[in-house]
Amino acid sequence: MLDHLEPRRIRTSGAEIFLRTGGQGPPLLLLHGYPQTHAIWHRVAAALAERFTLVCADLRGYGDSSKPAGTAAYAKRAMALDMVEVMAVLGHDRFLLAGHDRGGRVAHRLCLDHPERVLRAAVLDIVPTATLFAAIDRALAMGYYHWFFLSQSAPLPERLIGAEPLFYLHAKLGQWSAAKDTSWLDPGALAEYERCFTQETIRASCDDYRAAATIDLADDAADTERRIACPLLVLWGEQALMHNSFDVLATWREKAAGTVDGRALPCGHYLPEECPDDVASEFVRFLK
Repeated sequence: MLDHLEPRRIRTSGAEIFLRTGGQGPPLLLLHGYPQTHAIWHRVAAALAERFTLVCADLRGYGDSSKPAGTAAYAKRAMALDMVEVMAVLGHDRFLLAGHDRGGRVAHRLCLDHPERVLRAAVLDIVPTATLFAAIDRALAMGYYHWFFLSQSAPLPERLIGAEPLFYLHAKLGQWSAAKDTSWLDPGALAEYERCFTQETIRASCDDYRAAATIDLADDAADTERRIACPLLVLWGEQALMHNSFDVLATWREKAAGTVDGRALPCGHYLPEECPDDVASEFVRFLK
């Protein structure tokens, strides 16, 4: 996937990040979510590369990036710093930024910790982490049960998922899509997600969710008064849980000092693969 982009490995102060880069125009950093990799952008990359210099990175703990040990390694502050350092090595001191799912949470923290780096940002199908935890009810608990399962103490979730990892992976990819199965996935993308869903990835992703329920909440509480300074684009699926549970734009307007723009797209959770044309056109409109 994304073979038309150049593969790179860049060592940061806390991890080794795998990425693909290419295109022309202002730099655009694209961050994926759980349980995927940078391959989630394969249906929008060609169109975006005509207008942006793309950097499609695997977050630490995912894909072909390194998977350091310990929950603290997956604090969004540490994961955001990876990306700032990666972009600096590539020569991009200021850049555009978009994140889906977990990548959106890394993008949120990057905007708070490194506002001078981000020109414009986009978050896809999430509300702020602290907002979601504070609003948990029956519907959210049922739909986002994995937040509480993955964040249990090791090795409980790792052992259970590891018993049938591909069954679990397919269930997650199907549950959150509009189709409620994996028929929407490109076979090459599915094969890539399967290849990368190793025991080490399972362990690292559990630590990612443990960090969200502990360190990230503490960091968010300490930064209650801080706001995203740059213009923000918010996209979400009208057949996904966030649409039914929140006024998504309102949750982000509470966290931003600048303009917040966005809309629901006719799909489930996986916007770049379920609605690639809409995502690409919205990115070009807002980020360009």
